[in-house]
Amino acid sequence: MSYTALYRKFRPDCFEDVKGQEHIVTTLQNQIRAERIGHAYLFCGTRGTGKTTIAKIFAKAVNCENPKDGSPCGECAACKAIAAGASMNVIEIDAASNNGVDNIREIVEEVSYSPAEGKYKVYIIDEVHMLSPGAFNALLKTLEEPPSYVIFILATTEVHRIPITILSRCQRYDFRRITIDTIAARLRELMDTEQVQAEDKALRYVAKTADGSMRDALSLLDQCIAFHFGQELTYDKVLDVLGAVDTEVFGRLLRFVLERNVSGCISLLEEIVMQGRELTQFVTDFTWYLRNLLLVKSSDDIEDVIDVSSDNLARLREEADMTEAEAIMRYIRIFSELSGQIKYAAQKRIFIEIALIKLCRPDMEKDFGSVVERIRAVEEKIENGTIAVQAGTAALGGGTFASDNSPGISAAGVQTPLPKAIPEDVQSVVDRWASIVGQASMPMKQYLKNAGLSLGGDNQLLIVVEDGLASDYFLKQEGHKEQLVRMLSESVGKEISVTVQSVPDRNTFTQNYVDLSQVIHMDIEMEEE
Repeated sequence: MSYTALYRKFRPDCFEDVKGQEHIVTTLQNQIRAERIGHAYLFCGTRGTGKTTIAKIFAKAVNCENPKDGSPCGECAACKAIAAGASMNVIEIDAASNNGVDNIREIVEEVSYSPAEGKYKVYIIDEVHMLSPGAFNALLKTLEEPPSYVIFILATTEVHRIPITILSRCQRYDFRRITIDTIAARLRELMDTEQVQAEDKALRYVAKTADGSMRDALSLLDQCIAFHFGQELTYDKVLDVLGAVDTEVFGRLLRFVLERNVSGCISLLEEIVMQGRELTQFVTDFTWYLRNLLLVKSSDDIEDVIDVSSDNLARLREEADMTEAEAIMRYIRIFSELSGQIKYAAQKRIFIEIALIKLCRPDMEKDFGSVVERIRAVEEKIENGTIAVQAGTAALGGGTFASDNSPGISAAGVQTPLPKAIPEDVQSVVDRWASIVGQASMPMKQYLKNAGLSLGGDNQLLIVVEDGLASDYFLKQEGHKEQLVRMLSESVGKEISVTVQSVPDRNTFTQNYVDLSQVIHMDIEMEEE
């Protein structure tokens, strides 16, 4: 006997066997029990979630001679005929290949003939969004007022392509993506039935890769079993078959990125390529790893959202402590853009290498996230003593710093003359800036959050904002600058002199102004030494 694929062999025969769509199953069973059966249904949702399967079970249930609690008995002649595909009462049509007006007109003509046996004629039109506009128009009147013995079930993965005139005539049921837990439990049940040894971790990875589709999960599992036929299906074997990468590799890659080790990143990618891993899957998985890293960084109570083991969660927490949330978001942005580029690229490896170099070299980019990353890199170098600060005669809040003629280091690493001294009141504002901004009301709070702090003429506090809404708010609208001065003065208990200037963007500020927040930070580090 020829082999039957798992997804066909274990297709549910009754409502009780359907997994993950309880909200739809319960509604349909209640309709059958109460004999409140509709004339037109629209089943929409992603692939492999049970649309056609539930349509066939529903067709059996409405024609079953001995229904049990809204489900087909599976034993009567009608149930057996429908299950074998030999019933004249259930007509399944593929709209992808029968999408013309003539095909629909044939259905309209057939509808006028009552069923030879059984109660209902059920038309299941799969991928109904593929019908032509003319075919939809031909279906309209019949769909609205069919004979009492006719039921239409329309199934689609692209509901947005269905005309509103069709939608308004159907009961719509949205099929959800099936959860990883539900798919993994079903796979375990089937493996026990098939007497195949498989690790829970391996089945869970298959369930995760299926992306909410039970059919995809069974097809992937079939592939893995065939490749390692007669052997226990382990996690490593599943990774080999699917061309995936172990999550431990992502941790190593992240460490290379944080160390700015381009050669280490490229060598690790070479290792992945030589193992025969699928590069598109690698990009997707690494993006999800970064997403998990960001969630761990953002919240302490995240176990229910991230689907990983306790060991992997502990490792994620350790790796999340190694970097900042802004850096992780920049990594996610770069790899999300990469996933769109790599899908149809001929040289996928080169695209990935470019992305990895971008991660390691933020100075290659000019966006705000890259500037923040470059600032962080400069801070690390100063803390580690890699950059020597030139000492001068001027005091900076108790520490020794560069004189007016000695070049210092601005936030972007550009050599800029540093001020001779920063007044105590200005330094107090800079020290408390985060707290002050947090107490401001919107939209001032948002504009100050992106502002830069420097020293203006006569040792005044210089607040630099970007052109546009922020500059208009402080420089053109009356009362806002005075409100800001009053808020700063009250926060430090002294009268503060403030000048507000505007620049085209953040890069202009970092290149042309001394960033006081960075200067004072360096001074504090020197005092601690």
